[in-house]
Amino acid sequence: MADPYATLGVSRDADEKTIKSAYRTLAKELHPDRNKDNPAAADRFGKVTQAYDLLMDKDKRAAFDRGEIDEEGNPRGPFGYGGGGGGGFRGQGGPQGGFGGFSGGPYQGGGEEVDLGDLFSDLFGGGGGRQQRSNPFGRGGRAAPPKGANIAYRMQVSFTDAATREPQRITLADGKTIDLKLPAGLVDGQQIRLAGKGQQGPGGTGDGIVTVQIGGHPFYERDGDTIRLDLPITLKEAVLGGKVRVPTVDGPVMLTVPAGSSSGKTLRLKGRGFSTKSGGRGDQLVRLMVELPEDDAALKQFVEGWEAPGGVRDELGV
Repeated sequence: MADPYATLGVSRDADEKTIKSAYRTLAKELHPDRNKDNPAAADRFGKVTQAYDLLMDKDKRAAFDRGEIDEEGNPRGPFGYGGGGGGGFRGQGGPQGGFGGFSGGPYQGGGEEVDLGDLFSDLFGGGGGRQQRSNPFGRGGRAAPPKGANIAYRMQVSFTDAATREPQRITLADGKTIDLKLPAGLVDGQQIRLAGKGQQGPGGTGDGIVTVQIGGHPFYERDGDTIRLDLPITLKEAVLGGKVRVPTVDGPVMLTVPAGSSSGKTLRLKGRGFSTKSGGRGDQLVRLMVELPEDDAALKQFVEGWEAPGGVRDELGV
């Protein structure tokens, strides 16, 4: 693979915005869905995505610029030996979906989990026509041949689907589709490993690595396993109480507002939050926000003739 800067067509001092823009343009042009009869385009798409992944990771980019790792993220000259190795680092578990609205995009290699078997194979033999040598870490055994490269995907998941673990359909690099079950306690940026869904290699098939990006929401806010919501209510509902409809990620429910509720009062809906790592569900916290009309003559007339109780700011010492 070429230099990642050259692959994306950007200068070495390019900022993240420039790199992202270059990737979007190339990904749109080379995406496998648009080049089903052009394997070369699909191969280049993988290299473009790998270059993007490296340059958008500040630590990896800095390590590459210092010459510590190669364009595939592998260390240069580890343990005192010269030359970089292929397949030395593998992505950690992660799903589909495209970056910036495109569906899944493959690239080879990448990740942070060190696979010493593959690393030793590159350093001491086991493929590529190089003579095999004994493993220096004892017993004189030969290193196993390397597995095929991983294929990485990016998947955009909606806020509500992430909270409820709605299965997501993924189109793989070979054109096949699978329904992916989201893990409990899913967080933004988490990776899911699809065993055996990578590229073929002399030592077996690599994996698919899916990175999940959870979308935002116009009125929900995530707080760990809890979902927070500000719920507007009328003055009449606040004073007299009653049942009101409340949106949740599972659909609307009825909530009882206690009589005499002030703005800021928080009510709890159990089991309506995000999935937890243990497989349960967090809660939804509903903060009541009393909405007053801007110009209501009847309300003004009522308030002018009403003697409100004093002392509401005594706790503030004013």
